[in-house]
Amino acid sequence: MDEFMQAAIEEAKQSKKEGGIPIGSVLVKDGKILGRGHNKRVQEGDPVTHAEIDCLRNAGRIGSYKGTILYSTLMPCYLCAGAVVQFGIKKVIAGESETFSGAKEFMESHGVEVIDLNSQECKQMMTQFIQENPKLWNEDIGNN
Repeated sequence: MDEFMQAAIEEAKQSKKEGGIPIGSVLVKDGKILGRGHNKRVQEGDPVTHAEIDCLRNAGRIGSYKGTILYSTLMPCYLCAGAVVQFGIKKVIAGESETFSGAKEFMESHGVEVIDLNSQECKQMMTQFIQENPKLWNEDIGNN
């Protein structure tokens, strides 16, 4: 497992420990983590604090996003994919897209390279969460 995806998984586990949705993200440039974050919708009562948004906020103003890679344990949704496109992040590595297909085609249509690792660990983490919290999950993906 890539060290950066492992860092994103640790963020996802932290969210779950906090009572939130287990999705994590890290922003990497030149082999260094610039920011990390996890879904905090439940913890902060904020519907837009997805893992990728939290990660970008925590990275702060970095000037150019050229050469950055966004790692996420789950394929980014349209909200987060919009941030990827807006800031010119050209590569996204997702842990999985089986439990949520996300906005892969949208990102690719804007020149973003998207890699889906199809990680069993990421799938298992989300599958278990969805089974245990279907109402919260449906709220998170706007399917309520």
